[in-house]
Amino acid sequence: VIYEDYKSVKLELPYVPGFLAFREVKPLVDLISTLKITKPEIYPKVIFVDGNGILHPRRFGLACHLGVLVNVPTIGVSKNFLQIDNDGEQLTMVHVKKQCKVLLVKGGDVYHLRGDSGQYWGAAVRSLDSTTNPIFVSVGHRISLDTAIQLVLKCCRYRIPEPTRQADLRSRDFIRTQS
Repeated sequence: VIYEDYKSVKLELPYVPGFLAFREVKPLVDLISTLKITKPEIYPKVIFVDGNGILHPRRFGLACHLGVLVNVPTIGVSKNFLQIDNDGEQLTMVHVKKQCKVLLVKGGDVYHLRGDSGQYWGAAVRSLDSTTNPIFVSVGHRISLDTAIQLVLKCCRYRIPEPTRQADLRSRDFIRTQS
């Protein structure tokens, strides 16, 4: 970790599934804007987002929203599958869970999530041999799905990519010290 920053915010909007970006994107944009001004030499080439990109009912999750606003390539990485209801049976929770059990047998295995329309929404990825639950990777902004998957796999020492894992651990520590 070469940089960390925190911002305590009071979220005004309640959590509504499928609308995470409207609740959480502004503080993220503020932190990234501060980094661009104060430490431009370490401004990120890609951002891992703990949330979905186009693997989203409206094809525009938090990773897309953030990427567009800061104009940086973003990757959506979610621990849970957000069912897509309007593009065929293969994007239902039941089907995806069944396929993951069959197709994701070892670390590095990938199951591309493709709807009846032919659209690739993202991929279920088994990050390591030692993990059983997949993560769900999707394009956020200015990156291909294959590149996103490759970067995610290269960054996984545990189930989720290390940038996301470290951000989660360190933000929880920060919150504990504020209490």
